[in-house]
Amino acid sequence: MTKRILITGSLGHIGSKLIHSLTGSDYSQVTMIDNLSTQRFSSLFNLPSDVNFHYHQEDILDADLNKLFKDIDVVIHLAALTDAATSFEREDEVEAVNYQGTLKVISACEANKCKLLFPSTTSVYGSQKKEVDENCSKEDLLPQSPYAETKLMSEQKIIEAVINNRLKAVILRLGTIFGSSKGMRFHTAVNKFCWQATLGESLSVWSTALDQKRPYLGLNDAVNVIKFFIEKNIFNGEIFNVVTSNCTVKEVVSCIQKYIKEVKIDFVDTEIMNQLSYEVSSKKVESLGYKFSDDLEEGIKETIHLLGAIKNSEI
Repeated sequence: MTKRILITGSLGHIGSKLIHSLTGSDYSQVTMIDNLSTQRFSSLFNLPSDVNFHYHQEDILDADLNKLFKDIDVVIHLAALTDAATSFEREDEVEAVNYQGTLKVISACEANKCKLLFPSTTSVYGSQKKEVDENCSKEDLLPQSPYAETKLMSEQKIIEAVINNRLKAVILRLGTIFGSSKGMRFHTAVNKFCWQATLGESLSVWSTALDQKRPYLGLNDAVNVIKFFIEKNIFNGEIFNVVTSNCTVKEVVSCIQKYIKEVKIDFVDTEIMNQLSYEVSSKKVESLGYKFSDDLEEGIKETIHLLGAIKNSEI
């Protein structure tokens, strides 16, 4: 059965990869909303010709979402300010887009009986001493940035709507994204390191983080898991961690050094990402039958290859 889906933030890092992976046989209509604040026009280039796309240059805070969500089966709400490090400097804006914007999306989904797929973040776990899963109690969730806080607040509002039978939804806590897309940015750890290393710059590593583990998610896995939940029609109101692998910063750097031998590290202090090492379990989503396919080293190799003309690298 084909579905009509709507994607907010459709031209971003994940969104651009998603829209280019769609087929008309699976989705009868794909509505895209993006305010183009980052001018990622190229995300719209050469879209699959067999898909019935509709693009709206709109901001979710100003748009008439009730009108846009009419006759939509599933909403994938990717629109967000995702740079955790800079979210300290723009707390009001992050709260408006990530939280108030999500409240508008929830309301429009309720009014139009749309199912909601909400990508959250593993950053909501904050400081943890051992591997964590979705059973982590609310009291033990320790988000350490305005970005993570707004995602957790949004989760709670979605769960509240589900409990009150106003909404069918699923929440995916995504690891830090690595991999390339037409709309990619370079503020997340792995991609940022690839960019810095390719330019011959020192890698900016938090002074406490070299031997600490972090959860990472390949972009292909991010896209495939979104489609998996839609195709399986899993909107049971639950939370699922989505993590390709848990790796230390040292392991990430070692992968980069295979292709760029001279990699320098600049240790810096910051008020974010100074938490203890933590690992996130994806066993729950795997129990549904989803199989992760991305590989961190392959993702790094691909990204460095795309940047290869800037600085010679051994690929």
